Amino acid sequence: MKYRYFFSVFISILSIDALNAQSTLLDRFNNKFVVIAHRGDHTNAPENTLASYRNAIQSEVDFIEVDLRTTKDSQLVIMHDASLNRMTGVNAKVTDLNYDSIQKCKITANTHPEWGNHSIPTFNEVLSLCKNKINIYLDFKNASVKQAYEAIVAYGMEDNVVVYINAPQQLTEWRKVAPNMPLMVSLPKKITTSKELEALVSQFKMDILDGDYSDYNIEIVTAAKKMKIPIWADIQSEQEGPIQWEKAIEIGLRGLQTDHPNAIISYLKLHGLK
Repeated sequence: MKYRYFFSVFISILSIDALNAQSTLLDRFNNKFVVIAHRGDHTNAPENTLASYRNAIQSEVDFIEVDLRTTKDSQLVIMHDASLNRMTGVNAKVTDLNYDSIQKCKITANTHPEWGNHSIPTFNEVLSLCKNKINIYLDFKNASVKQAYEAIVAYGMEDNVVVYINAPQQLTEWRKVAPNMPLMVSLPKKITTSKELEALVSQFKMDILDGDYSDYNIEIVTAAKKMKIPIWADIQSEQEGPIQWEKAIEIGLRGLQTDHPNAIISYLKLHGLK
């Protein structure tokens, strides 16, 4: 689960000078509807596997969302949970095991045995798969900023990654190591009016806003557009479907993270938004 409330703490400890990133990536998506596949397209393969990412590439989404963690011996791997239990049945944390042990842990889908077993991907494998094919929305769970950025640079993906920030120190480190990397934070729930958003932005410049789509209203969305801050909201849920997509579009959202990439792409094409 994202740490949706850290931002209220963060604004008291960071200066505005730290938040001035410019991005050719964001320029490319100006005035376009952005679709992010949550943990890849996991409707036909387990989440956060190379198979789910290949599905997402085929679905024509703009980004895949991946969750970055670090093994005991400092290898970067992809896993949403801190624990391996839900996805592999192994009762250990990612940080408890060396990479050679992580390799032996297989991701299974109990509800879909026909999907087979899958390995936990490394960040390098994901970068290699995505290069020249799709952009990455990096949910930065637990990793070294320097190590992660060096991997991104090694694959020439500097202009194809945005980073979701889960803690204040992550933002500080990213601004030091990679000043031009687009960084994303969730809208604090206490921000409900354009004046409140303007006051926030007058002190601190975020690159992208995230958060549940239901946290937004027309006033906030309009104000963010005037300030040229894209909103790529979360709409993934058990209830996600055309009713929710329509509500998001009606209030002016033009970026959504989804659990159903193929369906939402078809929906957007039908309505002339893709």
